Amino acid sequence: MATVNLPGGPDLTLSTTTTWEKPTTPIKSRIAYGAAHVVADPRGENAPGAPAVVDWDTTLRFRHHLWSHGLGVAEAMDTAQRGMGLDYAATRELIRRSAAEARSAGGRIVAGVATDNLQPGPVSLSQALSAYRQQLADVADAGAVPVLMCSRHLAAAATSADDYLRIYQHLLDESDKPVVLHWLGTAFDPALEGYWGSSDVDKATETVLELIAGNAGKVDGIKVSLLDEDHEVRLRRRLPAGVRLYTGDDFNYPSLIRGDDQGYSDALLGIFAAIAPAAAAALAALDRNDVDEYERIFAPTVPLSRHIFTKPTFYYKTGIVFLAWLAGHQDHFTMVGGLQSGRSVPHFAKLIELADAAGLLPDPDLAAHRANRFFSVFGGTA
Repeated sequence: MATVNLPGGPDLTLSTTTTWEKPTTPIKSRIAYGAAHVVADPRGENAPGAPAVVDWDTTLRFRHHLWSHGLGVAEAMDTAQRGMGLDYAATRELIRRSAAEARSAGGRIVAGVATDNLQPGPVSLSQALSAYRQQLADVADAGAVPVLMCSRHLAAAATSADDYLRIYQHLLDESDKPVVLHWLGTAFDPALEGYWGSSDVDKATETVLELIAGNAGKVDGIKVSLLDEDHEVRLRRRLPAGVRLYTGDDFNYPSLIRGDDQGYSDALLGIFAAIAPAAAAALAALDRNDVDEYERIFAPTVPLSRHIFTKPTFYYKTGIVFLAWLAGHQDHFTMVGGLQSGRSVPHFAKLIELADAAGLLPDPDLAAHRANRFFSVFGGTA
């Protein structure tokens, strides 16, 4: 039996592995992206503040894992530690390499456009716009669909909704293809307080809708990560025809993706990279209009996701990588920027229990072996 010696007990015997069948046809009812993490080179100087050293082969192999399950890849998003260890030189290379792999695999890819090519600290609006423009050109050159990410620099420099509208209008005018807008809440990044010109979500929503209404042909959709299901549904119902709502709500994704008689959300989710086999199976069930099976598959993934994304939410990346290590997608638990220290030993113990319940440990013996080695060093179980 595959038994994990949990710190403080009791021991946990992992379940028999769940066999998830990969879709044999493309997922049709929804568009779904998993926001993929980067795999650090454990032999590199991936200490806090040091330039990122990436294990490119393993990083790209994980993207093929997502494409093999019928999901798209959301590249260079916050899951990939933008602003938390991944510098822009590595980000640009990541986008270039992943876009080339997407072409070879016939997979969907979108990629983040931000302003982290600037140094931290105050900048002018024109400097923020120039940084956005450079990254937009980099993504276009790579051949990926741009995601105009929320910018800490813009949040600090903008003084009104009009500042946001002016910056984004320039970018939309210059993009040669429809973009995905991005609205990340302060749970994910406290520096984004007041984004879109107001800390009042309803006022900010009106600014977002004004931007989209004037540029519906240039906006593929908007990814919303406010962890507010009711707000997302209200916003979704007000979008112009043809503009998608990509849920980034890692707490309420099953109901938002299922939708109602007035519409549904597509998906651009960090948790989808962690639960790709289950997510693909659930979406395949939705394609067959088997809502009961859809709900059955997703139900045990929600407690896992809520645990991974618990406060402080921006450290969710640590749980994503820990699970990727347990599941055999990489050979170590090292992160760029030393972010493997972002969660506690009790957090990891609960994560293993919930991942097992969701059927997301494909090799229980491997997962138990790795977990026991981890807890013997950091949890005092030796």
